[in-house]
Amino acid sequence: MQTVTLQVKGMSCGHCVNSVEGAVKKAGATGKVDLESNSVSVEFDASKVALDTIKQAIEDQGYDVV
Repeated sequence: MQTVTLQVKGMSCGHCVNSVEGAVKKAGATGKVDLESNSVSVEFDASKVALDTIKQAIEDQGYDVV
């Protein structure tokens, strides 16, 4: 398993947390959002899901991964 921290712009509330964590889960990983740092810590198996897929899933929810 790999763990990375992604900076995500546009998150401001509980709905944002649910959207981002849900998108990460749908992509096949687990994520924990930290609103204070505008980041999400993502744990995933690189042999099953690409990091770019996870980033795209977050962006598809309307947030910017920087």
